[in-house]
Amino acid sequence: MVKCVSILGSTGSIGRQSLDIVKHLGLSVAALTAGSSVGRMAQQCREFLPKLAVMSTQAAAAQLAEEVKDLPVEIAWGEEGLIKAATMEEADCVITAVVGMLGLKPTLAAIRAKKRIGLANKETLVCAGELVMAEARSYGAEIIPVDSEHSAIFQCLMGSRHSREVERIILTCSGGPFFGMDREALAKVTKADALKHPNWKMGPKITIDCATLMNKGLEVIEAMRLYNMPSEQVDVVIHRQSIVHSMVEFCDGAVMAQLGAPDMRLPIQLAFTYPERTNCIVDKLDLTQCGSLTFCQPDMQAFPCLALARECAKAGGTACPAMNGANEEAVSMFLNDEIGFYDIYHRVARAVDAVPFVAEPTLEQILEADRLARLAVKNS
Repeated sequence: MVKCVSILGSTGSIGRQSLDIVKHLGLSVAALTAGSSVGRMAQQCREFLPKLAVMSTQAAAAQLAEEVKDLPVEIAWGEEGLIKAATMEEADCVITAVVGMLGLKPTLAAIRAKKRIGLANKETLVCAGELVMAEARSYGAEIIPVDSEHSAIFQCLMGSRHSREVERIILTCSGGPFFGMDREALAKVTKADALKHPNWKMGPKITIDCATLMNKGLEVIEAMRLYNMPSEQVDVVIHRQSIVHSMVEFCDGAVMAQLGAPDMRLPIQLAFTYPERTNCIVDKLDLTQCGSLTFCQPDMQAFPCLALARECAKAGGTACPAMNGANEEAVSMFLNDEIGFYDIYHRVARAVDAVPFVAEPTLEQILEADRLARLAVKNS
């Protein structure tokens, strides 16, 4: 079990739940980072006494410094601060819970510092998965997925001796708030509708991605990178109850599934304690109270973002960072009431087509594809 952690994105949903587990396990905190939530960060600094606290802007950092001037906490800001938090000598584990491409460089820095990575930032692997996994192998850094689905796959694979035994990865998907709706009905949904996830409490960006099913498309790409699987061997099924978190089918036809209450603190704790397990603060699953567990195919016509993500997964290269960057920009516009629900898909698809394709991109080319895709969304 790890002893000391840094949490990138500590004021968000995953970050706060990570701190619940830190408290439960009695771990120490090396660094915390946040965007602009100065008040919440100040509270976390007082409770967990990190050596370093990082805000996204210099102004927010200055405000935080005033709030905690009586504490022995170093204050930093920006990307440089994030990278410092990710490489603190004291930390043996780094939870990367920042949203979007912002997590890529700090994750690479943590890998090169040979930290255990509790990966909750799927965009890192979506945009630069081949590069990130190669760096992890080179430096001997562990990557333990924190997403409930990928943690489930990780756990199902614990009993597999060889990757050749794996026939198929099956990602489960709740279907989001709009399951069963057709295109005509979906064209009229609002931001408020999209933010009402039936099973999970998450930040606004990932909640919208769940509503469009883009989140599941990103997870397909993430699974390909984490487990070195072609897209044809990564399937998605709708499972409304969010009890089966994902499954692995083996070459002999056996299927292993990981079940649990829909609570992110379970996979977060495993990232801290692996390869051991210990009691958790989450209520244990009572199978007699679950009711029926159902599974069905996703509707790719009503939710074209999933189909687009699968196309980009097959193409690889800069198609994935272009799609991800475009989606981040389009979701932001939707959350700001600038565009409609289906405009997210249309703007992302046009941006992917507009960005020049590179089959084996460098980090600089990945970042450029992200930049160009965001511009294309804004200008479309």
